[in-house]
Order: sequence, then structure tokens, then C-alpha cells
Amino acid sequence: MDFPKKVTIVEVGPRDGLQNEKEFVATDTKVELVNRLVEAGAPKIEAASFVSPKWVPQMADAAEVMQGIERNPKVVYAALTPNIRGLEGALANGVNEVVIFGAASEAFSQKNINCSIAESIERFRDVARLAKEAGVLLRASISTSFGCPYQGEVSVESVLDITKRMQDLGSDEIDIADTIGVATAAHVYEVMSKVTEIVPKERVAGHFHDTYGQALANILASMQAGISIFHSSVAGLGGCPYAKGATGNVATEDVLYMLHGMGIETGMDLDKTVQIGQWISDIIGRQNASSVGRAMIAKCATN
Repeated sequence: MDFPKKVTIVEVGPRDGLQNEKEFVATDTKVELVNRLVEAGAPKIEAASFVSPKWVPQMADAAEVMQGIERNPKVVYAALTPNIRGLEGALANGVNEVVIFGAASEAFSQKNINCSIAESIERFRDVARLAKEAGVLLRASISTSFGCPYQGEVSVESVLDITKRMQDLGSDEIDIADTIGVATAAHVYEVMSKVTEIVPKERVAGHFHDTYGQALANILASMQAGISIFHSSVAGLGGCPYAKGATGNVATEDVLYMLHGMGIETGMDLDKTVQIGQWISDIIGRQNASSVGRAMIAKCATN
């Protein structure tokens, strides 16, 4: 069975991982988290979200975070930009990849960004154009690609429809996201195989939450379909404020352990990532959600 020789990890802990935390995480901690993840070899980091603090209070310090991090020219620093104002903030603070986002589910689109799928595409048209003119990378994230907390099942046709629309906006990369972690391997293989018929496989990423414990299996299924870019969150941090019951993203430590065990290169240091995961878990007062992280920390404690 053919698997990619190398996988690119997109570390989303600083943004997707922390956005749902009720207690405000100190700006210095966010900056240190990004810096430590870069030190561990993360090639791309979702570092912030330039959204209204009214909607996501945890991201109110996006500009300060972007200004505070130590830049590595080899690393892509990404941020969510829901509108022109967000894009302007991201560009002013040195973001080199901007992320627009939509949903494959009409119901989720209404709940998440208060508009239809078609309206969301129109909203992002100017953001996409200006991002391309500014010379930064443009990434499109498609949430609820495998299931929706409000409407249930989401058809493959719906995923393909918004994928085509995002591609038409000039997206350099498109994320196919299991926002609530309900996908299973066969379904993932089907969707990813269809998506890569219209978007080159090297420009498609998998974003899997681990609500039902299926995320690693879904990454394997995606790799079988030719995907080699995956999002993960250190210590399994995360959730979604608009998707009740959704747990965090698949833990970076767990993904690295699996991939390295398969002989697949990631460029990341597992030991360093484990230490980072335990550090941030301790700071925010959460149990480390990474099985690999907990096991390796426990092993170190007994040696």
C-alpha cells in the first residue's frame, strides 16, 4: 500500500486549539507556544485569528501575538481572516498565509457565520483577491465536510460544490474538515478521492477532530487517497464554539508517533512536541488529551 514518504503538519493549537478556552490565555503564553512549536520543527502554524473579539474573545490579542513571535523565514504563519478588516490586520502584522472559511452544511454556515454558503463565498471574494494581490498564500477551510451538528449528514456533492467555489477564488490550499469528529475511514476515503479529482492532491489537507476516536484512522484513509497535509493540535487542544460536543483536533503527538512509526518524515521532533503539550496543558489547567503525550510523560516519570 502506497503512503506518502513525507507529510506536512499544520499545527493549529495556538488558534483552533485555544480559541474555545473560557479563561483568557496570556499573550506571552501564546507567543511562547508558537515559538516552542517552531523550535520543535512545525513547518506551518495557525497562530491567530483576526476576528471580532466580540465573537472570539480569546483571539483579541492576535496582533500582539503576531508581533511578539520570533520569526523563522522557513515557517508559514497563518491566521484566519473572515473579512477585509481581518485581512488588513493580518497583513499589517506579518501573516504570510490567510485563511478563509466556509461550510459544506447550510445549517452550519448560518450558525457559524450568519449567512448562506453562497453568501459566504461572495463575502470572501474581495478578501481572496486582495490576499493574492498582497502576495500571501490563500487557504480555504471547509468545515462540516463529513457531518453537521445541526443537519446531520452532509452529502459528498455539497463538499465538492464548495470546494470548486473555493478553488475558483484562487485558493492555494483547501482543507477538508471534520469539525465534529464524526467521520469514519471509508467515508473519508470516498470524500478525499472525489475532492482530489478536482483539486491537485498536493493542495488538499485533512483536518480531523477526534470526538469519536477516529482521527488517526481518518488520516490513514486520507493518505491512501493521496493526501499528505494534515492539521493537528498539540495536546489535542481545541473544540468549536459553534459545534457543541466537538472535542479537540487530533493531537500532534499522536499523529507524529503514528507517522514516524510508519517511516514517514514530518520534520518535527516528537520528544519536544510531547514536552510542549504537557507544558501548555498544565498552564491552562486541562488534562493532556494526547494518548502518546501522557504515555511518554508517564514513562519519563518512572525512569
